[in-house]
Amino acid sequence: MSRERIYLFDTTLRDGQQTPGIDFSLEEKISIARMLDELGVDYVEGGYPGANPLDTAFFTRKRTAKAKFVAFGMTKRVGVSASNDPGLATLLRAEADAVCFVAKSWDYHVRVALGCTKDENLDAIRASVEAASAAGRAVMVDCEHFFDGFKANPTYALACARTAYEAGARWVVLCDTNGGTQPSEVRAIVEQVVRGGIPGAQLGIHPHNDTGQAVANALAAVEAGARQIQGTLNGIGERCGNANLVSLIPTLLLKPAYAERFETGISPDALAGITHLSRGFDELLNRAPDAQSPYVGQSAFATKAGIHASALLKEPATYEHVPPESVGNRRRVMVSDQGGKANFVAELKRRGIDVPKGEGRLDALVALVKEREAEGYAYEGADASFELLARRMLDTVPDFFHVTSFRCTVERRYDANGTLRTFSEAVVKVLIDGEEKMSVAEGHGPVNALDIALRKDLGKYQREIADLELVDFKVRILNGGTAATTRVLIESHDGAGARWTTVGVSDNIIDASFQALMDSIVFKLMKNRDLAGRAAAE
Repeated sequence: MSRERIYLFDTTLRDGQQTPGIDFSLEEKISIARMLDELGVDYVEGGYPGANPLDTAFFTRKRTAKAKFVAFGMTKRVGVSASNDPGLATLLRAEADAVCFVAKSWDYHVRVALGCTKDENLDAIRASVEAASAAGRAVMVDCEHFFDGFKANPTYALACARTAYEAGARWVVLCDTNGGTQPSEVRAIVEQVVRGGIPGAQLGIHPHNDTGQAVANALAAVEAGARQIQGTLNGIGERCGNANLVSLIPTLLLKPAYAERFETGISPDALAGITHLSRGFDELLNRAPDAQSPYVGQSAFATKAGIHASALLKEPATYEHVPPESVGNRRRVMVSDQGGKANFVAELKRRGIDVPKGEGRLDALVALVKEREAEGYAYEGADASFELLARRMLDTVPDFFHVTSFRCTVERRYDANGTLRTFSEAVVKVLIDGEEKMSVAEGHGPVNALDIALRKDLGKYQREIADLELVDFKVRILNGGTAATTRVLIESHDGAGARWTTVGVSDNIIDASFQALMDSIVFKLMKNRDLAGRAAAE
């Protein structure tokens, strides 16, 4: 049986850029467009040429090789012909394969926002589509606020959609702009639109995530007949975001309810790279990936309870809905005070440490982890610190260097300009091959100063840690009072794209931070040797 085609439309560079705190540079837009093109989406919406200098510059050339490159803009203004509308002219001058018009489809917005009659709005839709089609562009129309408009006045909302379709639009896209429509409503309304004369093969869905149901709404629209889905990488977008293509794509390709009926332009190889793509995109945004993101999160295939880990070792399908490798992720069996030996054996084996269950040192490691977690350590969220602890008990960790002492000071004083400021300074003494080195550094707070000083001069190891960067720093107070026990988690990454987390616990926040910093550096040096050893073996 032949499968129907689902077309994927990415609006990360336009709708996604409306996310608070996100403002892409031209170079970033070019890089993201390339990522999307390699992923295999059908359409990449680049932005709104003419709205700002950056988007105008972005459309001076085509930015995709395989995907259709799309320019976004408004329909022509009421009272101005299509041939004399400057905004429409700018859209048609852009180096794009397709044009996506946004059009009002809720009569309330036509009256209040546009200040025109309903017929004048329909005329603007018709004239804009015809002008873009005549210019050789593939045309689509985003019917803004369609679902709210349909619930308020179904006759007019459908008239807007039909006008776009009859004028020659390749796609008529139904937008849940406020993000409040429920999946059952989406399904029922899309079915009515199809019965109203617009073929599902020319219908798209653009859901927002204000109720956390954008992905569900997209799938409901597909089940009702729509064949284009608009969304963004990692679900970014204004307010609560857009439909997350990183969640939708694996669902469409791996779940039989969709995979047996539909096909997309995404290859199995591209799907296997989607975890890397998602995390790389977060890296570009300078934000930590969501550990619990479906399919691609660090915890998406993580198991903590001992009984679950035991079952996973026998048959992964007992607690995994898809193979993690299919999306480029991996299985994690976490170690914690809730875990049994199965958790430890599985995690140690994954890290190349093969220890029989009956080994006495394994019992000692399990007991030590549970004892330290009772003190406040959290190894389930600090994979690198756990590996170092395990290797020190069961294997070996090279003695790269030894910190003989460190000192941090905080001083509030006037600077050279007479401004009262707080200065932090750290002094670290490190012993390497019998030679003591002392480093001094100032930083934004004592922990930052300590980090800079610790990594300032590690002698023969300095080049190895040049690409090491701390990307997240979390502090949690474990009990009350000024003498409280503090847990510090530090996430690090390197130039190879690896990420790891280390932990420190103390009644002194600087000491806890120092423990986590030390583990991060030692883990990086150990990882380098493991990689070199594997390369030599191959």
